[in-house]
Amino acid sequence: MERLRQRADFLAAAAGPRVNAPAFVLQRRGRDDSGPIRVGFTVTKKNGTAPERNRIKRRLRELVKRVDPLSMRAHSDYVLVGRRNALTRDFATMLDDLRAALHRLERQPAKTTTSKTT
Repeated sequence: MERLRQRADFLAAAAGPRVNAPAFVLQRRGRDDSGPIRVGFTVTKKNGTAPERNRIKRRLRELVKRVDPLSMRAHSDYVLVGRRNALTRDFATMLDDLRAALHRLERQPAKTTTSKTT
């Protein structure tokens, strides 16, 4: 797995399907290339001071390391948006939340844009 680093990739993932969990939001974007699965992490300033945000990101990175890569769709980008609850939530529970979020994300239909004509 590789890391997402470009802002455009984060914005593209934000436009795709998402699943909410107590400690994070999981977003996914399918790609048309044959590259590896890429994962990005972000935490907004409203979630605390810089050390708290860094701790949230470290916990999210460790979650992704421990989840089975086969549960992620190939040729996709994933973004985990951390929430303040990630600081205090039990790690094993967060791991279960991530597995459930990945499963729910796979069952979601792809977003389609339709235009209304009046």
